[in-house]
Amino acid sequence: MSKTQPPRGMRDFLPADVRRREYVIGVIKEVYERYGFEPLETPAAENIETLLGKYGEEGNQLIYKILKRGVHESSGEADLALRYDLTVPLARVVAEYRDKLPKFFKRYQIQPVWRADRPARGRFREFYQCDVDVIGSRSMVVETELIAAASEALKKLGFSDFVVRLNHRKALTGLLARAGVPLEHHEATLVALDKLDKGGREGVEKALAERGITEGVGKRLLDFFSELASLEHAADIAVGDDLVAKRQGLNSAILGRLVEFGGTNEKGAKGVDELRSILEYVGASAIAERITIDPSLARGLSYYTGAIIEINVKDLAGSLGGGGRYDDLIGMFSGQDVPACGFSLGVERIIVVMTEREMFPPQLVSSPPDVMVTLWNEDSISDSVALAHALRASGLRVDLYPEADKLGKQFKYASERGIPAVVVLGDEERARGEVAIKDMRTGKQRTVKRNAVASSIHTVSN
Repeated sequence: MSKTQPPRGMRDFLPADVRRREYVIGVIKEVYERYGFEPLETPAAENIETLLGKYGEEGNQLIYKILKRGVHESSGEADLALRYDLTVPLARVVAEYRDKLPKFFKRYQIQPVWRADRPARGRFREFYQCDVDVIGSRSMVVETELIAAASEALKKLGFSDFVVRLNHRKALTGLLARAGVPLEHHEATLVALDKLDKGGREGVEKALAERGITEGVGKRLLDFFSELASLEHAADIAVGDDLVAKRQGLNSAILGRLVEFGGTNEKGAKGVDELRSILEYVGASAIAERITIDPSLARGLSYYTGAIIEINVKDLAGSLGGGGRYDDLIGMFSGQDVPACGFSLGVERIIVVMTEREMFPPQLVSSPPDVMVTLWNEDSISDSVALAHALRASGLRVDLYPEADKLGKQFKYASERGIPAVVVLGDEERARGEVAIKDMRTGKQRTVKRNAVASSIHTVSN
């Protein structure tokens, strides 16, 4: 007997699940389009060489490869792969259609992606991403707009406790160089640092040692982050309850320490300058109190070249979204220098948190039809079909019971589905050109003329 459960890390979506996801996606799309972004879709499968080498060593291991078909299947070779994210496919699209796209291409893309990851709470092997990207500009205004758009989407969904963590890959380069991390170990060190908020200092120390980083270098690096934690505590005590002032004071202090620790590195200094610009521009919006500079934020994907962003809420291992600048990625496909920056909201994690916190509108999860049309007997089927069609034409959501069953069973079915009104076309009603309407919430029943059914149902369902 075949298993009925879906593959591990993948899910079936029942009606209530689909409604939740469509609600979240609808809110995000509405916000993104108000910011001037346009929709894009790409295939579920990409040529394997399109994906390999774009995500770093760890990402490459999580790509779902597709074996060659037909006579080539037994070779075990793969020529295609399921898309790992939406950013690399975007880079391919821009390289392919650059002359047909506007100077500044602003796109959003909402589609599923696949990763051969270990399933956990809020982490799946098949999941939706909501990406928003700007192609063609190096201005820090782009980062500011992406942060504002993602933040507004979360606010519209009801989130009030999220924090936007901000860092810069060049600032990290300065830190690593100052701590003594050899250049060839930078990428491996960033992968380890990216887990600092999840695995703690001990876990990162172990990961650094496994990647060939000496104990002294690792200690110097982690001591710097411990010092920053004490800065955050001091900022809380000094500023009190003014949240904007808290953030500004703390961010200023952190940037100062970044300059002191890694200021002799040219790349590091440029990264700090760009962070200052983003903070300045964000200060003109309504989200300044949510931005915090976090030098430990690394984000494991290797294609990031500049600012990196992550949004977190309490009590969630992982983020609600993340992204950053990736100025070199499109050039891997086109051979041309095309700046780019993007951000991705994790729809599945958003849904998990919203469900646990009961943030969805009550009527969303259960949204039954407005009315059900019964079948009195075999002779009345055509009349019932015609009535259901007329009611739908009037704008009502109508369920037509498919069988001429006992009326009690039909009423029970409507009650179980939460349908507020049921219409009955009995022999006597049909002969008089009338219809009986039962209000399932009160149990009361009344008879109306056929031409008045729609208006009567609108009254009951509202």
